[in-house]
Amino acid sequence: MKRMKYFLAFAMAIILAAGCNEGIDPISQLDPGPDKDAPVITIKSPTQGLAIEVDSLVASVMVQLEVTDDIELKSVSVLMDNAEIGSMTTFKDYRRALMEFRYKNVTTGMHTLTVKATDLGGKTSEKSVVFEKKPPYVPVYAGEVFYMPFNGDFVEKISFKGATVVGAPGFTDASLKGSKAYAGATDSYLTFPMTGLKSSDFSASFWYKVNASPDRSGILSASPAGEDRTKGFRLFREGGTTSQRIKANVGWGGGETWNDGALITAPGTNWVHIALSVSADKCVLYINGAGVEVPNKGNIDWTGVDVLGIASGAPNFTYWNHKFDRSQYDELRLFNRALTDADVQNIIQTDKPYVPRDGEILYMPFEGTYKDLIGNKEATKVGSPAFAAGKVGKAYAGAADSYLTYPAADLTKTTSFSAAFWMNINATPDRAGILVLGPPDEAAPAAPNNRKSGFRFFRENAGGKQRIKLNAGNGTADTWFDGGASADVDPTTGTWHHFAFTISPTESVVYIDGEVVKQGAFTAISWAGCDILSIMSGAPRFTGWNHFSDLSLMDELHLFNKALTQAEVKAIMNAEK
Repeated sequence: MKRMKYFLAFAMAIILAAGCNEGIDPISQLDPGPDKDAPVITIKSPTQGLAIEVDSLVASVMVQLEVTDDIELKSVSVLMDNAEIGSMTTFKDYRRALMEFRYKNVTTGMHTLTVKATDLGGKTSEKSVVFEKKPPYVPVYAGEVFYMPFNGDFVEKISFKGATVVGAPGFTDASLKGSKAYAGATDSYLTFPMTGLKSSDFSASFWYKVNASPDRSGILSASPAGEDRTKGFRLFREGGTTSQRIKANVGWGGGETWNDGALITAPGTNWVHIALSVSADKCVLYINGAGVEVPNKGNIDWTGVDVLGIASGAPNFTYWNHKFDRSQYDELRLFNRALTDADVQNIIQTDKPYVPRDGEILYMPFEGTYKDLIGNKEATKVGSPAFAAGKVGKAYAGAADSYLTYPAADLTKTTSFSAAFWMNINATPDRAGILVLGPPDEAAPAAPNNRKSGFRFFRENAGGKQRIKLNAGNGTADTWFDGGASADVDPTTGTWHHFAFTISPTESVVYIDGEVVKQGAFTAISWAGCDILSIMSGAPRFTGWNHFSDLSLMDELHLFNKALTQAEVKAIMNAEK
């Protein structure tokens, strides 16, 4: 009876199984086809060119990747700088692998993350990305206490604290330096605590591209609550659609100091450098290195000043409608000292190095220094020359028994030569050297006048006017390029004039205000014995006819290793008018 029960159960199972399979095709294995392709690698993180900026020597990075294959994966390996940091040999989906993990030992410097993948057929693929862990920021200027580069964040890089964001300011890719710059927006700005930023002397430096809408705004403001300008400082702008005036107001406790600064063109198509320098006795507002100085009556009083507003007068200087600024900002720095003219020029040249014109080998703008911005060398000062208001910003101001010298080794490697500059002539003394690059005079060392090589550009009295002259030597003799009355300049008007001269293997030309005043044939110049350039004096190589120091003003000195055309001379002049 028991056997009969088992037999009936077994028969029933067979019948049911047959019924379930009725109408269904049997399962058969499909051929996946030939293994044609190598694995495909996608690295999602880190991205190519990533710059990790954290306030530590070691950082972490998230590794995210995807690997696919047309048939089946065998292995995936992840390497950091050729050392394996992760791998996978078993896969839930044999055609697709996803990996995600955090690697915590990213040291300062450049790194290469490489992914290698192999499929069952033995085909391999490899893909790499390069990224950087930047070192913690170290201040690059004396007294620098705050640096915000705006490279995609609003983090101050010395304290590594983030600014408080109000509204929705953004970024622009059209930065002066780095990857991005601050882009202002309506009702938007940043604030940052003034803790650690208050000092008796104080300076700010940044690059600015103005948006004249609205027609006025705050730029930087560290002000107490209420309408109190006897404390803190306020940097702001006012104007119209074609120009905006940059202004500053500083509170020294017992009162306030106003600096009406200067105009900048609006809307801003080029980056303009702005700096504010405040000490107990003066407040200087710089626009592209040109300073406007006013007297001050004491150090900044920081009483009640707790917060710095960036790109707005807010939170405490919104009266007179100095509110949000839609302009762009880059490379914002604060200092616990008063910046000098030379400091400001150094920042400008570091952030935005001078780009020489074709053939230009020396450029001295005389903006508080006697530095050649191309050779990056300071001229040697003899006596006590100074600075004064120039054609562009500041200018060299001559003084008795004073001039500059500059080594000529890099200036004389040429058969052609040109100079271009501005002068406001002082006719006292009635003759002087202007630019001299000549040899010593062994025959008359006390009153040298060796004209066989090099050149001498100078001025002499001509009936109350000043006649401009050029003399050049070819190694055996000298040639004069004296324009006569056409090269005379009236020194009584206080007018700036543009001067230029060119020397080629065939001729020399003298220009005043872009026009030819003398042109003549000349054989190739000799530089024998010419080792120093004298600026604003004939001394020490050309004083035999009393061509000593020039008390005139000189500005924007350019030297070239080619003969400029008249069109080039005029282009230089017009760019600096």
